This record gives sequence, C-alpha cells and structure tokens, in this order.
Amino acid sequence: MSSAISDDSVRADKWLWSVRLFKTRSAAAQACRLNQVLIEDQAVKPSRAIREDDILVVKHGPINRTLRVKAVIEKRIGAKLRDQYLEDLTPPETWEALRKARAQTQQNRVYEGDEGGRPTKRDRRQMDAFESCEGCS
Repeated sequence: MSSAISDDSVRADKWLWSVRLFKTRSAAAQACRLNQVLIEDQAVKPSRAIREDDILVVKHGPINRTLRVKAVIEKRIGAKLRDQYLEDLTPPETWEALRKARAQTQQNRVYEGDEGGRPTKRDRRQMDAFESCEGCS
C-alpha cells in the first residue's frame, strides 16, 4: 500500500481535528470540502498533506484564523498541549472585532427580563395589557 503522505506530513483533516480546531474529523473534512481551509490562497482537500511551517487560513465562524503548523500530529491532544503544534498568527484586530460583534449581539436582544431570554407567561400578560391599553388614557 503506497501513501502520498510521508512521515513528516499528515492529512489536513486529521491535523485540524488533532489540534482541536474542529470537534470531529468529519467536521474538519467538511470544512476542507467547503473551501474553508486554505494554504497559500488555495483550497485544501481533506487528504492534502500538511507539513511543518505551513501557513493555514481557516474560516472559523465570522473570522479567518491564520495558523502556522509547528509540528505534525496524528493523535488528538489535550487543549493545553495545543500550543506545541500550532502558532496562532491571527491579528489581534480580528479578535477585537469578534468581541465587539458578540457584545453588540447581546445588546440587541429584544427582551431582557429577570432571567434574560424569553419572557415568562406573566411577563407576556403584562406586555399584552400594556400594548392594549396604550391609547386608553
């Protein structure tokens, strides 16, 4: 059985899963198929060989994360060991924009009751009574 991947490389989907960028290997493969993983501005197939010092751009939610491969790995590791295998080169401005977007989303909530989220039955009755009686006075 011949393999296009040598000892100093690993499949893209396997590496992305191993360093905990995706919860499952199939999710990592799906991201590759949807062109959400790039190396040198080219889409990466799940079977593409990842080597040390490769620079990846991973479209992760609303941001594009830029990562450098420090070492290849095939087995999933703990979150604390992750920095041994990747270097996050994502600019701080990107993370700040994400924080601001999340804060704005929280401010735009329609209802901010005692518990937050959906209004209770009692709250709904009070709102209906208020809306129906606006022109009463």
